[in-house]
Amino acid sequence: MTDAPSLRSDHPLGPPKSQTTSRTAEIRRLAKARDGRAEAELAALLGDLFAIEARNLVINRDQYSLNSLNGFFETGDGAFFFKFHQEEGEEAMSGEYYRADILARAGLPVDQPILMSVLPGEQILVYRRRSDPRFSDVLRALDLEDAPEARRAAVAAERALNEAVLKVMLDTLHPVTAEQVAAEPVHRLFTERLIDPATGAYPGGRLASFYVGEEFALPGLTLSWDRLSRCRFSVDGIEYRETLAALFDAAHDRLSPRRMADAGGVTAHGDAHNANVWYETAGEGARLAFFDPAFAGEHVPTLLAEVKTTFHNILAHPFWLYDPAIATERFEASVALDGDVLRVTSDFAPSPVREDLLQVKADAMWRPLLLTLKERGLLPADWRRVLRLGLFLCPTLVMNLRAGATGHTPVSSLIGLSMAVMVGSEPVSGTDRVSVFLDGIDPERG
Repeated sequence: MTDAPSLRSDHPLGPPKSQTTSRTAEIRRLAKARDGRAEAELAALLGDLFAIEARNLVINRDQYSLNSLNGFFETGDGAFFFKFHQEEGEEAMSGEYYRADILARAGLPVDQPILMSVLPGEQILVYRRRSDPRFSDVLRALDLEDAPEARRAAVAAERALNEAVLKVMLDTLHPVTAEQVAAEPVHRLFTERLIDPATGAYPGGRLASFYVGEEFALPGLTLSWDRLSRCRFSVDGIEYRETLAALFDAAHDRLSPRRMADAGGVTAHGDAHNANVWYETAGEGARLAFFDPAFAGEHVPTLLAEVKTTFHNILAHPFWLYDPAIATERFEASVALDGDVLRVTSDFAPSPVREDLLQVKADAMWRPLLLTLKERGLLPADWRRVLRLGLFLCPTLVMNLRAGATGHTPVSSLIGLSMAVMVGSEPVSGTDRVSVFLDGIDPERG
């Protein structure tokens, strides 16, 4: 196999064969059902797109492949790694889905694909296979068993990456128009999951398909979405102001793409969760490198650029989002309905490495970023609200938190819903780890 340019939408192969169900959507469906046809369909797609014969193709089935698929294959030229991200309704989306060169041009450490298709419904990246682990796997091992020396190396690598990302963000920070911001693909991770992809109707998309009209089995309690979404949460004695329904409504309004230009735009990955990051250990220390820049952009709204990394690399751990079975074994959670308040008690706690990473994210990213926004007159008065709403949409729309819908149990579902409210809503009184974090990055308090 020789290096090849991107396959773009005007390629002679033309558009996807089906405008109702994309080939990547069908492959992902088959893989999820553990249907052996998935590998054959994927090999055929690779052959059609890149004129290669993919042999010994293996699809990875891991806890991080919530909206994507990855794995390995071989050709006569060696071993390769593939990955694609697939969203509902993507057949109707316009513009390129992958813009892998954006981050490299900005000077960020990023693994460049050797083959790339950006055809709607057939987006896929191919890399030469590496022996490096993903950073997500390194950190999961530390969640399972803390090893101080390995933890220090991982945290140091995270700090170095944050410093590099911050430099690029500050170097590229610029005023943007509503039109520029609205055209960025990062919104597919946030508000576009709240609406019907064809009509724009709210509630729609994942919000409607995951939750609306469903029954929720919590430990010792079953509630309809209508009832659950209108209850306030009290978690370990801290009561929260807003309900799930109010937070979804607020996110739909405030995170609307055309309202997100007020803090300027930056060049950013947009979705750098640690399953999209290699952990390189050659030479002294460790180094992190991005891959799969499906949502990279040059006008990414500044306040959304690092929301996914903050939640999915730190607050989503340990275990409750990606490993609900382990979370159910390790943690306890109970709930009682008190009028319109769900009183939750849980022994869930972050692991030492996630605590360290949260401090790095505060010191090396959010505090200096917000201070710069303030100095340049680009810090919205409601920045804290924007961050909270972005954090809230991360767990609720990346995976169905309803017990039984995916791998969630009543215990992990309750922990997940509680965490979503905790990140999204201010407490009525008192403080929790999220409000302490936000207080710590507030440029008015420094």
